[in-house]
Amino acid sequence: MKIVIIGAGIAGCAAYLELRKHLPNPSESDGDHEIIIYEAYSTDLDMTADQRTEEHTHPSTLLVGGGLAVGPNGLNVLRRLDENLLKDVVRGGYVTAISNMKNKNGWQLAKMDTSLSPNEPDNPENMYMVATSRHSFWQELRSRVPDEHIINKRISEVVARPEGRNLIYFADGTPSVKADLVIGADGVQSTAKRALFPDARNPYPPRYEGLVGVGGFIPAADVKGLVEKGSMNFIFGGNGFFGYFYADSAESVVNRDSPYHVSEPGESLAWWSTYGIEDCPDRKTLDMGHVTRQLRERHADWKDPVVQKIVQSLHVTNMYPTWTSPALPTWERDGVVLVGDAAHALPPSSGQGSSQALEDVEAFILFLAHYLRKHGIKDTRTTPESQKEAIRVASQQYVSLRKPRVQEISEFARKTQNTKRQMGLFQEYSMYAFMKLLGLFPSLMTSQIRKVTDYNIAEQVAKVIATRKRQGSQAADNVLNAISLGTEQHFPDTTPGVISPSTVL
Repeated sequence: MKIVIIGAGIAGCAAYLELRKHLPNPSESDGDHEIIIYEAYSTDLDMTADQRTEEHTHPSTLLVGGGLAVGPNGLNVLRRLDENLLKDVVRGGYVTAISNMKNKNGWQLAKMDTSLSPNEPDNPENMYMVATSRHSFWQELRSRVPDEHIINKRISEVVARPEGRNLIYFADGTPSVKADLVIGADGVQSTAKRALFPDARNPYPPRYEGLVGVGGFIPAADVKGLVEKGSMNFIFGGNGFFGYFYADSAESVVNRDSPYHVSEPGESLAWWSTYGIEDCPDRKTLDMGHVTRQLRERHADWKDPVVQKIVQSLHVTNMYPTWTSPALPTWERDGVVLVGDAAHALPPSSGQGSSQALEDVEAFILFLAHYLRKHGIKDTRTTPESQKEAIRVASQQYVSLRKPRVQEISEFARKTQNTKRQMGLFQEYSMYAFMKLLGLFPSLMTSQIRKVTDYNIAEQVAKVIATRKRQGSQAADNVLNAISLGTEQHFPDTTPGVISPSTVL
């Protein structure tokens, strides 16, 4: 089977690794699977985050980089994929177990401690969150993808075909290629997405949310004694938002590659500030010196000593507009499947962007591997029709499982990001009062977070497959078996046995 992945970011590289891990191997089938990634921008591992300037990046971000959080649900995807990959990702970031919420006046509003009992320190359920740089996370994934399987080429169009292979066209006019499966991991401005809605000129365009983020790093020594070990800190004000966390662990720490332990901090502190700008800034005319001056003015009267340390010495070099995607009616069509931001660009306030992308790729590829094994390779007379139908069933199961969960996370994140916008005095202090009230019930806050982070996508996929069997999917399987033998050409439109959203979430 020929598989094309569009995009070599976090989702695209993770999809490649999951495919290599889970698809039937050559000894089980009549040939190896060909997997190629097409990426429009540089994937040079030797290029640092600072060197990746605007000519190397997508226009949806003004400059590449930034920090991100990987929740326990995302880390467990990495653990199931490759234990060493998980360790390397953790080693490149910092494990956090405490969330501090404060206001610009220095008042503590709420504190959440997600620390669990140390009786089972290596239990996957006891994982903490890892804060890291996007570039560091991507490097660990990219380093495991062979260079020859990534082609630096811009895709101009993808055509999903109900019969036969799908088509991929290139911007440079070189000959098109065919693929049995196209995985669109090409971000919020996805080209692959257009293949799902061929009759629309610009289907479901991304939306600028009126928010931008700037950020950077300072030496941890500059704030020694001011930042709690293992903490993620969120500072709210009526004119924006500020956050900071340690970006790495001390190199001498034994457990610095373990997501089950909070380590002594290392040499760097990461920070970011989010605030409202009505019109999306244009990177061609952006004056970073002016942005820096504005940031100092914005936070000049904030009382948090760490914020003051940062704004006194900062020089802004990066800016990240917040883009999200409207809810798509589907993420798949005739063997073209979207994952990550291409399917659902979440607000950054969700803290789940990378984790949901990881859940996407694991879920889809587990479904795909199951249906290929069950219906595609157990007979030497496998046909292209049986393979395409197996892809279609896997795609439908993936979308049915994933959409309700992602939608719930997105809706909550949209409400949260409104706390970062400009607001009046009454609205500002009402926000503080509400957060203070929530802070009186930390277990309630923690339980809501753990509802998201304790989720095991592999278990949910297994439940869907088991439920299909219990609810009479044998008839559908018989049709697929008939297709494999070349005696049937159609599969029912219904996909029985999908568990309900209430069970999934």
